[in-house]
Amino acid sequence: MSKRAKEVCQIFCFNRDKVNRIKKSIFSQEKLNSLIELFKAISDNSRTKIILSLRDGELCVCDICHVLGLSLSAVSHQLRILRNLKLVKYRSAGKMAFYSLTNKHIVNLIEEGIKHIG
Repeated sequence: MSKRAKEVCQIFCFNRDKVNRIKKSIFSQEKLNSLIELFKAISDNSRTKIILSLRDGELCVCDICHVLGLSLSAVSHQLRILRNLKLVKYRSAGKMAFYSLTNKHIVNLIEEGIKHIG
């Protein structure tokens, strides 16, 4: 028997009770789609850097541009995506726009990912 053949069941059967319990515990498709969108958002280098930059407090858009080394339009585009996902919020102060995290949960998620990769 090949190694690959050992990696899968040799017969096809399933534990009906266990499968039904798991199916009931999985979120709705709408929640799963939201989760997928969240992971897509943090799979982008710039957006993850923005989130990590904001973990200690708010920054103006110009500060974020300098941290990332990106143009104002590039950062604004990424902030718009994060804002639409309700991961960041902003406030205006005169001619300045300051961004902050909506909550720290997203930072915790990223930090757990960093722990995972070691």
